[in-house]
Amino acid sequence: TVIDASPGLGEAVVSGAVNPDHFVVNSVDRRIVARRLGDKRVMITSLPGGGTERHELADQSSEACLGDEQVLQLADLGQQVQRLYGAPQDTEWALDSAGRFWLTQARPITTLYPLARTHRAGLRVLFCFSLAQGLTRPITPMGIAAFRLIGSSVATALQMPPVEPLAGPPAMHAPGQRLYLDLTSVLRNRIGRRAVITIFGVMEARASAVLKTLAARPEFSIIDSPDHAMLRHIAAALVRNKVPVRVAIGLANPEWAYRGIAATEQRLRQSLTLPANATASQRLDFVEQRLGEVFLWLMPRTAPYPAGGYLMLAASRRLLRDVAEPGELQEVLRGLPHNITTEMDLQLWELTEDIRNDEVSRRIFTELAVPDLLQRYRERALPAVAQRGLQAFLRRFGHRAVAEIDLGMPRWSDDPSHLLGVISNYLRLDESDLDPVSQFRAGAAKAESMITSLSSRASERSRLRAKLAGWTLRRVRQLAGLREAHKFPLAMAFAVMRENLRAVGRELAAVKVLDQADDVFFLDLGDVRRGLAGEDLRALVEERREAYTQELKRRHIPRLLLSNGTEPEALAAQAAQADGALVGSPASTGTVTGRARVVLEPVGAHLEPGEILVAPSTDPGWTPLFLTAGGLVMEMGGAGSHGAVVAREYGIPAVVGVPDATQKIETGQLITVDGTAGLVTVAA
Repeated sequence: TVIDASPGLGEAVVSGAVNPDHFVVNSVDRRIVARRLGDKRVMITSLPGGGTERHELADQSSEACLGDEQVLQLADLGQQVQRLYGAPQDTEWALDSAGRFWLTQARPITTLYPLARTHRAGLRVLFCFSLAQGLTRPITPMGIAAFRLIGSSVATALQMPPVEPLAGPPAMHAPGQRLYLDLTSVLRNRIGRRAVITIFGVMEARASAVLKTLAARPEFSIIDSPDHAMLRHIAAALVRNKVPVRVAIGLANPEWAYRGIAATEQRLRQSLTLPANATASQRLDFVEQRLGEVFLWLMPRTAPYPAGGYLMLAASRRLLRDVAEPGELQEVLRGLPHNITTEMDLQLWELTEDIRNDEVSRRIFTELAVPDLLQRYRERALPAVAQRGLQAFLRRFGHRAVAEIDLGMPRWSDDPSHLLGVISNYLRLDESDLDPVSQFRAGAAKAESMITSLSSRASERSRLRAKLAGWTLRRVRQLAGLREAHKFPLAMAFAVMRENLRAVGRELAAVKVLDQADDVFFLDLGDVRRGLAGEDLRALVEERREAYTQELKRRHIPRLLLSNGTEPEALAAQAAQADGALVGSPASTGTVTGRARVVLEPVGAHLEPGEILVAPSTDPGWTPLFLTAGGLVMEMGGAGSHGAVVAREYGIPAVVGVPDATQKIETGQLITVDGTAGLVTVAA
């Protein structure tokens, strides 16, 4: 409980005219844990007959205006109000001349992040999985339901099956309609702690730093337990799914990895077919079954190959520890081949070039607004070059989308407005601007040159070490780009599941259980079954749509959250700053100075050539913006996060994990991004 108090009317406190006394109370044990006395130089009093009068006073910081017992009485009053309304409250109060407290106003504190219902004893540490995936917006109820099923399949594979698969494993929570994972047990395990802090150091650097501080707290001390029990479960699952074998196969011959991934994608397509005359109930059964299988079937057949590439990167780092300069190994990751998302972006650019070179298509795209372009596309009335090109692109990539891990989000094949807007923006570029395809190839050439240079320098110390370093670095380039190999087919599966759920939604709308087909995404799988049994779900959908719309407005999402509502990163000291710079994690080498463009949502966003993209985080749906960006600054992520990897492949200087970058940097400001040092400097 936080209390601000000052003599006189509360207007002085509310308006900020006075430095009040400030108290913080632990409401559980009624203990005052912080006390800061203000000077209270201003007092406002009422006048007889109405109005107020302001008084200037001498410094009163030597004496509190409330005694300890009064502070505790106020804390008790605040707790009573909170219990009455069932939510944290912002209250105003008054103390009369007889020493009695009066409550004058109470309203809910809407900015607090919702609490997770953990049902486990003690303080818990929750990590925002959806934010780490580049998703700042809330996830639809059906999207959360999909991840609960996927989580249940993973828990079952680790021999910890949940009681109710549709509810997901106990470690999965969805406060604020975002996915959080309970990391407490991992953090309190000796091996698990080391592993999660190390992994987050690569993928989510800011979270790793906060976990290190939490690990020092007594509530999260190591618990003596059989460290190897969970490891045995994980190892058994890896062996059972032939993960080590596939890592070895990929390292032995990368061509086998490429063929394996292609075969996996083909088999997945075949498993996702359903007769056109399937009933709504059959479609729902199909969705539930496939969601419970697809992730666990897909990951062991795709993830081991890029994992081998990153293992080789770690081996290269050790082999070249006294040879490579800072940032040089990042150079090897430029222009990585076999990245399906990079391929997608470059194909979109090539489609733009085809449209640019066709006079009729170029004129249509530069003259018409996106809604008009969309209408013409749907009527097959775009010029032939544009119509055929966009159709071909969507046949290959139409199952992708911004926020594609949310089953409830429209795919590009449903609504290609975002792509049409991106193409229109690309067409505004001057022909003298650097062609991203050429830029990508130049990055690949620099990477190969760096491998040659590092191997040559290593040979001065040991010819064997030079050969090993050359081999490991080439395996990095041949395999690390496959890191998107699981996400592409998973998005494809989600698109098929989504289409089947829309068909179910159409049937429910036809019998007035729902107002429209897409309302089905504001239900979970259990709700839909009740709807098929005849229950009217329209009121439930309206309630959830309203909550979802409210969550869309939330700007700040805690990456780590304690079960008592505390955000540990907010309690930590502000990030150290060098010469006034914002500090993050170096993600892609190089230095660039340009105008900032703060983008919170990629759909409809426009980026002038050379502008520096400042974003909360990114997923594959953002990457078309990278083709014109001069640099990248992200609030989320580590060197291995999606935005960082793509930035390296495009040769864009990038700094990630910069706290509150979208709030501290404004569009139009001149900023310098030092991707080697991890610094962002805002010009005065």
